[in-house]
Amino acid sequence: MAIVVAFVSQKGGVGKSTLARAVATSAVRAGLAVKTVDLDPEQATITVWAHTRDRYKVSPSIKVEAFRSVKDALDSTRGEEFVIIDTPGGISDAVAEITQHATFLVQPASPSVDDLYPAVLVFRALERVGVSRDRLAFAVCRTLADNEASDARAYLAELGYTVLAGDIPERLEYRAAMNQGRAITEANEEILSTRAEAMIADLLARAGCAQLGPNRQAEESLSGAA
Repeated sequence: MAIVVAFVSQKGGVGKSTLARAVATSAVRAGLAVKTVDLDPEQATITVWAHTRDRYKVSPSIKVEAFRSVKDALDSTRGEEFVIIDTPGGISDAVAEITQHATFLVQPASPSVDDLYPAVLVFRALERVGVSRDRLAFAVCRTLADNEASDARAYLAELGYTVLAGDIPERLEYRAAMNQGRAITEANEEILSTRAEAMIADLLARAGCAQLGPNRQAEESLSGAA
């Protein structure tokens, strides 16, 4: 059964598509069989980005499919082991449906209290309908200073929530990378790429993706040979 990671938020512009692009890129590079889903075909942020990536001939190519229905998206899987779902801003019926199928739900949030407080309310609402806390994680994004990131992490950790490693600062270099079809893990400045990679690696590990792909297959082959 595929691992399903969904990016959700009550607000738009907090980093869902940014992280979805980075996760898709890292997962494909790791040799996973990946399906990337855009559940916002009107805005089509991640779909347009994938087309831009192809236009700039950035490798590896990332295939994105747009759907209006979670059911249609999941029914369309054909043996992929990792499914990434980028949702529109807002907590809709579609997001409620995703919670029934997602292995791991990631909510990006800026360090502003205006974003953090509503974000916590979203996860509390999901918990009330039966989503276990170990399936939820915050990603601190759009930071302007290190103390902003540390304060946000401390606030969320004190409430008992998982916070992904590191943070994603607000930097023009990230925007320039995405404008050319690259992910934030592919920024021109190595230090920024490495910073983003730390968060994405943590996300993949927490979602259980270390059990997938070529490494797992190699282990199974060795086990069979033994």
